[in-house]
Amino acid sequence: MTQTASIFLSLSIALLAGLLLSRLAKLVKLPAVTAYLIAGVLIGPFVLGALNIPGIGITSEQIEGFGIIADLALGFIAFSMGNEFRLSQLKKIGKQATVIGVVQAIFTTIVVDVALIGLHFLMPDKLTLPAAIVLASVATATAPAATLMVVKQYKAKGPVTDVLLPVVALDDAVGLVVFAISFGIAKSLSTGTVDIVSIVLEPLLEIVLSLALGFIMGLLFTLCERYFHSRSKRMAVSVTFVMLTVALSCLRFDVFGIHVGFSSLLACMMLGTVFCNFCEVSEELMDRADRWTTPVLILFFVISGAELELSVFADWAVVVVGIVYIISRSIGKYYGANISAKMTKCDPNIVKYLGITLLPQAGVALGMAMKAVELGPDGAIVRNITLFAVLIYEIVGPFLTKIALTKAGDIKEEGRKSAREEHLASKAKK
Repeated sequence: MTQTASIFLSLSIALLAGLLLSRLAKLVKLPAVTAYLIAGVLIGPFVLGALNIPGIGITSEQIEGFGIIADLALGFIAFSMGNEFRLSQLKKIGKQATVIGVVQAIFTTIVVDVALIGLHFLMPDKLTLPAAIVLASVATATAPAATLMVVKQYKAKGPVTDVLLPVVALDDAVGLVVFAISFGIAKSLSTGTVDIVSIVLEPLLEIVLSLALGFIMGLLFTLCERYFHSRSKRMAVSVTFVMLTVALSCLRFDVFGIHVGFSSLLACMMLGTVFCNFCEVSEELMDRADRWTTPVLILFFVISGAELELSVFADWAVVVVGIVYIISRSIGKYYGANISAKMTKCDPNIVKYLGITLLPQAGVALGMAMKAVELGPDGAIVRNITLFAVLIYEIVGPFLTKIALTKAGDIKEEGRKSAREEHLASKAKK
């Protein structure tokens, strides 16, 4: 079998497995994103992929070649989240979302820091101080992809959802800064030298430059869209600019010894924010782009599930530290959101349920974990604990998000019809 045939076969298996399992998930009222992740685990290298039979599963070697799908999917997810920063919406919830996004992220870091540093003194040979500090910063990150998929699948709408999406977006921006500072401190503890540039300047530069890149691309996108009038071509322009922004975000270079890079999440989020505020028909175009990207997002989650390494359960130390990490992060997210929502006098449902919806964790956290590998053995610990936590959070998190949004009244189960049922009903009327 040629390499091209093998790639297409693997992608079709991933899509089919995700779609079939989503039907089973619907019977037990689980979110589709959970089904996609479980499908990935089943066809991944630790289950069916281990058989190494073409057409049955996906191997580790095949997964390595699918990174482009993850980059593209995260770009479109961030672009969609930019739609939550419309000025009309921000006038209502901007202050609340900002305070909650910052406070709960920092509160979570402190709670996890206390728990893991305490654990370090109990088992110093298994969890080092630098690893504990970096893990606490990884805890800030929330998975925008899983959260957005649940919101879209159930057409969630209400006070909690209105605040949730901007908070998730801000959460990752704050997380990048906290991680960069914590990573710099951990590196200083490991090497015995303090590097102010890597601790403070580089993360701030990454955020400012990413937002600037997204702003410029958003203006160009708005200008370019005016020259096309058919729906198909305007949708193609949307796809083009998201892909172009992701591509430019991959650029890395050094200026006077300072490492300059971009965050594709922040850049694409700003792209969507500028576009939805400057373009009069942005809602229509974003809706069309969402429909185009559905297969890409399914592939992203199935492949993410296949990437989850079940081997991390083999080390008892990883399991122990992972459990402490999960419990302390969950406490930090819940009470951090609860306290900050009370501070800003939010709706009672936001105070009660928002923290639960912030539990999913995936792409951004894994990206931080990959960066932490630069710490050597300490980085390997961070990576394994993060993989363990992501495995648990990504399977359980979307389900908890659905429950929280349902309890808050943002998801209304009764009266919902599938697209097929709606089509048959309209056909019967004719």
